[in-house]
Amino acid sequence: MRNFKLCLSYDGSRYRGWQKQGNTPGTIQEKLETLLCRILEQPVELHGSGRTDAGVHARCQTCSFKADTALDSGTLLELIRRYLPEDIGALSLEEMEPAFHARLSCREKTYVYFIWNSSKPNVFYRKYSFSCPDALDTSAMERAAILLLGEHDFTSFCSLKRMKKSPIRDLRQIKLERRGDMLRLEFTGSGFLYNMVRILTGTLIEVGRGEREAEDMPAVISARNRQAAGFTAPAQGLFLWEQVY
Repeated sequence: MRNFKLCLSYDGSRYRGWQKQGNTPGTIQEKLETLLCRILEQPVELHGSGRTDAGVHARCQTCSFKADTALDSGTLLELIRRYLPEDIGALSLEEMEPAFHARLSCREKTYVYFIWNSSKPNVFYRKYSFSCPDALDTSAMERAAILLLGEHDFTSFCSLKRMKKSPIRDLRQIKLERRGDMLRLEFTGSGFLYNMVRILTGTLIEVGRGEREAEDMPAVISARNRQAAGFTAPAQGLFLWEQVY
């Protein structure tokens, strides 16, 4: 049995997220597993580095799977690319050591969120950014971002009412960069809770709008209450950007 690392990019617009949901069609994991089972003529279980929500995109999603096959990585990659739909791209495929696991071996993840910050519509980015026409104070947003960094209980920034796993995460970096009317927010951490990046983004937008103070971030974290944080920014602006192993 050989262990493979597959890197993908995808446009999540028409999918119900990464994770397969029983017999519910329309997830990226389900589509990939179906394809791999057909190519390799055996059951294949695919593990992703993260479970992107419905409508969320990936510049790079790292996956792993095991298979009993004599096909070399190059030939298998060619077959995967041949049969994938145009909104899912296979970037690379390589054989790994038996212990490698796309999720469990991941040490760091980066997400990027795009905000179209203008009253002018941008039809070309409507599926890949959140349109926010309000004036945003990026200096205040940066001050708030600094106060969010570190290892904390991020329950206030999670949509799940009950969590089986620890809500403690190490948020290592938040970068804000303006490119004309596009505002780019980059989040890097040890891992992220359900909807965490989208809630962090919504909270920072509210700071930028002047609806809450940057200095309130420690109190929001300490509250450990979803109602203390900002709104959940829409899915289409979010990209799983890269992973570190």
